[in-house]
Amino acid sequence: MSESGRLRLRRRLGRGWFVRLSPVFLTVVIASLAYATPPEMAFSRLLPAAPALAASMWPVLPTVLLGTVCLLLMIGLSLVFPDLGTWWTAAGIIAVTVAAAYGSHVRLQRERTLFQVRLVADAAQQVVLSPMPRRFGRVEIESLYLAAAAEARIGGDFYEVAETPYGVRLLIGDVRGKGLPAVGAAAAIVNAFREAAYGEADMVDVARRMDASSTRYNASFPPEGPMERFATALLVEIPHEGGRISILNCGHPPPLLLNRGELRSLESTDPSPLLSLAGLIGDHYTVDTFDVAPDDLLLLYTDGIVETRARDGEFFPLTAWMRRQPPTPPRALLRALHRDLLRHSRGRLDDDIAALAVRLGGSGGTAPR
Repeated sequence: MSESGRLRLRRRLGRGWFVRLSPVFLTVVIASLAYATPPEMAFSRLLPAAPALAASMWPVLPTVLLGTVCLLLMIGLSLVFPDLGTWWTAAGIIAVTVAAAYGSHVRLQRERTLFQVRLVADAAQQVVLSPMPRRFGRVEIESLYLAAAAEARIGGDFYEVAETPYGVRLLIGDVRGKGLPAVGAAAAIVNAFREAAYGEADMVDVARRMDASSTRYNASFPPEGPMERFATALLVEIPHEGGRISILNCGHPPPLLLNRGELRSLESTDPSPLLSLAGLIGDHYTVDTFDVAPDDLLLLYTDGIVETRARDGEFFPLTAWMRRQPPTPPRALLRALHRDLLRHSRGRLDDDIAALAVRLGGSGGTAPR
């Protein structure tokens, strides 16, 4: 960790320590003012505020102990100032302490429940976003996933990479919707890809099996409301011999290819149907082939990136941003993308984000065939 990083960490720890002890500081300040000022000002009546504040951050027992300390302080102040109205204030301290203890108990129960939900969400997300190697032969790959809701840490964006007899195959996509239903639909697609990528020589057959799996899942777990649940997906095949890549695009944002400072959007000549919709609009799939050169950088991404907004409503300019990037490893590219997305949105993402950065091996030009 850098020196500046250590300094920021120490500052955060210092602020956390102060906040955790703020009920004690409040008690000391109120008791001091009550002792140092005339009885008519009656600062002692503020003592019930200390256990009320403690309930928001302390367990039950420390909250009760602080309430007891406040009660003893009130009794002590009454010995110095007999006309403080001790019994009314003492009754208020007792009532607030009991309520604060109950509130602390309820808060702790909810925190435990939220912790368990997060564990389940993380386990479910691992089904879709399983860890993957960073290198497949001459192909170097890095991944990025950002959830719009940090407390949920789960969404419908997905990706997967498989090294197969036909080359390295990549999948990235986005299920319409969020939460566990979207994750279930994404898991059905990813699992179908994991099987079909090894067994099917033709990417069209891989896409058909993914569509069939998505359709079966939606039939078993129908979406709520009138809207159909569908998914965009992008399949990329990088042969072992290099020199070219094949792309099958099911309604997904086209990948970006950075070659020696020149950026190209690898658009499909004839878009393929979105997953789960082939039965409605036909299952005509198109595979496009593009030549690539050594050290070309390929960026696959979900629409959450290009739909990230600044406070003034401006979308994140991904194409312009990509053109400005120097030759860099995939990890550095995604680290810079992560940083600039958060800077552009001021840390407030509106949608889940997934991306794969791929540095290609092989040989060849950059013109599409």
